Amino acid sequence: MQRGKKYVEAAKLVDSKKVYTALEGLDLACKTSTAKFDASVDVAFRLNIDPRKAEQNIRGAIVLPNGTGKTRKVLVICRGAKQQEATEAGADFVGEAEIINKIQQGWFEFDVIVATPDMMGQLGKLGRVLGPKGLMPNPKTGTVTMDVAKAVKEIKAGKVEYRPDKVGNIQMPIGKVSFGAEKLKENLKTVYDAIIKARPSTVKGTYIKNVSVASTMGPGVKIDSDSIAK
Repeated sequence: MQRGKKYVEAAKLVDSKKVYTALEGLDLACKTSTAKFDASVDVAFRLNIDPRKAEQNIRGAIVLPNGTGKTRKVLVICRGAKQQEATEAGADFVGEAEIINKIQQGWFEFDVIVATPDMMGQLGKLGRVLGPKGLMPNPKTGTVTMDVAKAVKEIKAGKVEYRPDKVGNIQMPIGKVSFGAEKLKENLKTVYDAIIKARPSTVKGTYIKNVSVASTMGPGVKIDSDSIAK
């Protein structure tokens, strides 16, 4: 893959053979950002898990202490008084059957769906559409709930979901370059603690194989997982 001139120059600042401390790595990820905008910073965990095994397909959601730096549009699918609760909590879109029909027709102007349990029967019909996009609400991530107000507020405050890909990697945003290394590390530690807590009992030996961070369009920086918790 051919890289741009800015990327090549930024990559020279990173020692590919070195494993940096969390603060060093995050500072480097910020310094090597080549984007003209306030780029996102992502973390990637390579885990010793087999997502094909149900007990090792870990999944959850956490609220980052410093947020993600991105405002997410929240759609709440519910009935009755819950619609007022969702609206007052800051939901961008609220509805029931009419919203579901709108999605069926190709409307996707939202980032997250929160639904009450009683609406999941109707919403389940859109599994083939929402599933591949990662938009189907799930109790494990707190997006299927009767407490729609709490769900909306947490998402707006910087709640992010984590789940492994087919080979056991978890990648997720932990903030923006403008946050700086200290705030990014606080967010990273929150993610790290959640992943450690979710360790399946059937995993033997090393759980976290390696961790790397990178800004949007920037080079990856390997970091020492033990330094994240310090």
